[in-house]
Amino acid sequence: MDSVHDVEAAAEKLAAQAGLDEDECFHVAMAVREATVNAVLHGNEYNPAKLIDVCMENTGEALVFVITDQGKGVDPEELPDPLAPENLLRGSGRGIFLIRSFMDEVRFKQLHPGTELTLVKRLAPAEEKT
Repeated sequence: MDSVHDVEAAAEKLAAQAGLDEDECFHVAMAVREATVNAVLHGNEYNPAKLIDVCMENTGEALVFVITDQGKGVDPEELPDPLAPENLLRGSGRGIFLIRSFMDEVRFKQLHPGTELTLVKRLAPAEEKT
């Protein structure tokens, strides 16, 4: 879990360097943080012998974050709906919901073992940023 803060800070820095406003930087950082926490806690089940891998890239058109764990994998279709009445008061289970809300694209890939989660935040063309 020690690396989660470093990953979040690096994501926020990349977003700021890409010209995103303060709110968008916060959203990107929060989404990457949630994905990283999920990889450590749920993917790797907090096993210190298992690693996570995080890649961040500014392609010029989008910010792309790839977070990979070494766990048993997750099927996003089997995750409970955090907005369902029976889940509203639960203290967990909103991470993927937040990630999907903050990012433009979210993709899951099963690696056997592990899960690769790709988060994409599209960047506005330079002429639209002014």
